[in-house]
Amino acid sequence: MATWLQFHLTVGKSRAALVELLFLNLGAAAVSLGDAGDEPMLEPAPGETPLWQATRISGLFDGDADVDELRSALNSALATDVSRSLSIETLVDRDWERVWLERFQPMRFGQRLWIRPTGRVVDAADAVIIDLDPGLAFGTGTHPTTALCLGWLDAHPPAGRSVIDFGCGSGVLAIAALKLGASRAVAVDHDVQAVLATRDNAVRNSVDNRILVAHSEDFDAQTADLVLANILANILIELAPRIGDLVVAGGDLVLSGILIDQADDVIAAYVDRFAFAPRETREGWVLLHGRRRDAGDHLDTTTQTG
Repeated sequence: MATWLQFHLTVGKSRAALVELLFLNLGAAAVSLGDAGDEPMLEPAPGETPLWQATRISGLFDGDADVDELRSALNSALATDVSRSLSIETLVDRDWERVWLERFQPMRFGQRLWIRPTGRVVDAADAVIIDLDPGLAFGTGTHPTTALCLGWLDAHPPAGRSVIDFGCGSGVLAIAALKLGASRAVAVDHDVQAVLATRDNAVRNSVDNRILVAHSEDFDAQTADLVLANILANILIELAPRIGDLVVAGGDLVLSGILIDQADDVIAAYVDRFAFAPRETREGWVLLHGRRRDAGDHLDTTTQTG
């Protein structure tokens, strides 16, 4: 049986979503949130995801996870030495990933795009299906940022277009784009495990002949009609010149992994070359869609929330 490491961190309500996404981006197989105190929680309204004032976030990682890297990433993202309060426990003799997968059901995004785990059935006649198991890479559709991107792709099928999935995780966005008619895709990630997972998922979905999967160190800069980047806001800002250069004149840029209060800073890093459409939000997260100004085609920049 595999050995796993479970990391626990207690943070304030405002930082819980960021730590959750950070755990997932760093390779967590599953993340759970719970009450770190004794705060009563009323039954939430449909579509709400309430959090406690003191939220305990638990991330399940492979036994070989780099603890120092995780501590450093937490401190950098939260701009504080929060990792001092990180607790770690070892879990053995149980296939935790398979137990979690048993609760993973088919999910629909938009009108016809579905993610289907092994052994599950989707009956919709017009379904565009991605066969995907969670693995250890971020991007199964369960997180709001991935759901936002998949919903956008369903509403804007990239038929005949070239696509770059920058920070691909499991490769789900690149695979979805190809299933929706993209001519070719490039999937890039700095995590070796994500690269391997993306290649496996591309084969599983019979799109491996139209996708190039590369580690970021081996990625030769090129351009595409559509660039998707579902990563953390601080990285989107830091890499804005590089990511912006990947989009052809008149092409589209979709950014996510952004909390509501980070959206303006991300827009500011790209607005010199991109005109942004109304932002889309889900459970405190934001998707930004921009089009390169080179073609002189400006989008409505009215802010949209909800």
